[in-house]
Amino acid sequence: MQPPAFPEHFRAALPPHMADGLAEHGWSQHNIFLSLELTQELAAECRALATSGALNPAGVGKGAAQVLRADIRGDRILWLQAGQSLACDRYLQIMESLRVALNRELYLGLDEYESHFAFYAPGAGYQAHLDRFRDDDCRTVSVVIYLNQDWLPEQGGALRLHPLGKSTEDIAPVGSRLVLFLSADMVHEVLPATRDRLSLAGWFRRRPT
Repeated sequence: MQPPAFPEHFRAALPPHMADGLAEHGWSQHNIFLSLELTQELAAECRALATSGALNPAGVGKGAAQVLRADIRGDRILWLQAGQSLACDRYLQIMESLRVALNRELYLGLDEYESHFAFYAPGAGYQAHLDRFRDDDCRTVSVVIYLNQDWLPEQGGALRLHPLGKSTEDIAPVGSRLVLFLSADMVHEVLPATRDRLSLAGWFRRRPT
């Protein structure tokens, strides 16, 4: 049974399964997070950016130590900026509401949100990794929102989570689906797909300790 639709602008408590899943298991999934209209608008923008060459190969590592390793990470990305488009601004407003709700329910001290488009061409993936850097503990909650219409299981492209001490969880990149997980603890990977795979990846960050 799928969870109920998640309103885009919310002020009440998070759906219980979302808060409980993140607190108890380190990850949570919600199947209808964005409206179909906004999902389609963001997907169209991601495809247009890919066609125009505006997306850049993603690196591995941080700062001066960052390198391009297509054998490890094969996506192309573009970081979002306020004012980039109406659809992106609407998405960022929704994520600000989610930041406030997560702080209210789970006392996480989340201070800001960063996000980028992620475009995986057929055959591209991302090997198992953690989202938090060794010398930077600001990333607290990782976010993935999928923009793919009519995704079929046989097309691959799952997000594979590796919860500590438990079996892996494969999550198909179905459009409008939201996945949250703890950045410091959840090893995860992106499996190759047979078609283009579009998403928004993001991180709720806290202030440096």
